[in-house]
Formats: sequence, C-alpha cells, structure tokens
Amino acid sequence: MIFIIKVTTNKEDKALDMMADRSKKKSLNVYALVRPHGLKGYVIMEAADRDSAAEAAFNLPYVKGIIGKTITYEEIKNMLQPKIEDVKIEIGDIVEMIAEPFKNEKAKVTRLDKQKGEVVVSLLGASVPIPVTVKIDNVKVIRREDKESEETSDMGGENES
Repeated sequence: MIFIIKVTTNKEDKALDMMADRSKKKSLNVYALVRPHGLKGYVIMEAADRDSAAEAAFNLPYVKGIIGKTITYEEIKNMLQPKIEDVKIEIGDIVEMIAEPFKNEKAKVTRLDKQKGEVVVSLLGASVPIPVTVKIDNVKVIRREDKESEETSDMGGENES
C-alpha cells in the first residue's frame, strides 16, 4: 500500500530520514520512502499496512500526519520517474529565470546536465559574467541563439571569444 505523509515544508529529507531510522530499528513493514521531485511538504511511503505506516511516522518532528486515502503506483509514477529527455533547452539559448533569487533575469545557457536536471547560465544583466547553476524547471527559453552575430546589441558587448 502506498501512503502520502504530510510533513513540514523544506524538512522533507529530515522527516524521511527519521521515518527510515524508526522503520529499521523497530523492523516495521515499510518497504520504501521517497521524496518526489517538485512536491514540497509531502513524502511517499510504501508499507504493508496502515499500522506499519502510522507507527513509522507517529509522533516524529516535522511529520504532520498520514493523508487518509491510499494511492496507486500509477498515480505517482510520473513524480518518481521524471522525463528529463523532454527538455528543449540547448547551449546558447537565452532564458528567463522564473524562480527566486534571479526571477525575471535574462541569462545565456553555457552548460547543460540533463541527468541532474540542471543548467549553468551566465546572467546577461551582470557586469561580470558569473556562472550560476539552476534547476532546468526554474528557467524558460525565450530566444534560441541561431544567429548569434545578429543578436549582440542587448548583450553589452560581452561576447565570449
């Protein structure tokens, strides 16, 4: 059975570790604990029954409780197996940051790591180009750099040679 555990936002890893430790120490029938990518405030637990899940999570810091309804693997499969190959970002693309702390800043993609789901960008508004690593889902492509020589007017002459 698969259960959703409500936990304190940004404390998912700590809550997961504590539930895993308790499950091992008490030899509970808990088979898996997962913190899905992009789902804040929740941990997914696979256990033999509700009693095992409840005992693993009961009265721990950061754990708020078990959501009443159990779910199937099909309902959470896309969270556990993200499709990174769908990414349409390439080196040289101009992107806009859509998450803090660089929200609404424009940047140029200098490196791409699809396995980690990260891009390294150089902020266009900075007087000194500094590489910044961000998650791919924190940027959106606003311009494809096919003809780089025509598109240099807004870069302030900071071409890499």
